Amino acid sequence: QVQLVESGGGLVQPGGSLRLSCAASGISFSLFAMGWFRQAPGKQRELVAAITRGGTTNYADSVKGRFTSSRDNAKNTVYLQMNTLKPEDTAVYYCSAGRYYYSGGYTPDYWGQGTQVTVSS
Repeated sequence: QVQLVESGGGLVQPGGSLRLSCAASGISFSLFAMGWFRQAPGKQRELVAAITRGGTTNYADSVKGRFTSSRDNAKNTVYLQMNTLKPEDTAVYYCSAGRYYYSGGYTPDYWGQGTQVTVSS
């Protein structure tokens, strides 16, 4: 049974930082690319960051320079470090495990349950 469990969400002031974690089980973690998505109320879910099996990262333009994704294959965990947070970053953040194609981008196969991030003063 595949499980992706996110943690680290919460309420933070604008300009603050949060680090999300996603612990995976039931999959051969090192064989999967990992992705972070977010969905704000009334908006479509969007890909925020993807990290390949080899650790190469790609980011949405809206978070480049502020968010950093990393992975620890020994711990079956992927991280999303979020700095200089803005109110528009408020959303439910989802971890996913999937496949990355350099020609076609990232495709998720499995999803976590999501964690709320709220950026507000």
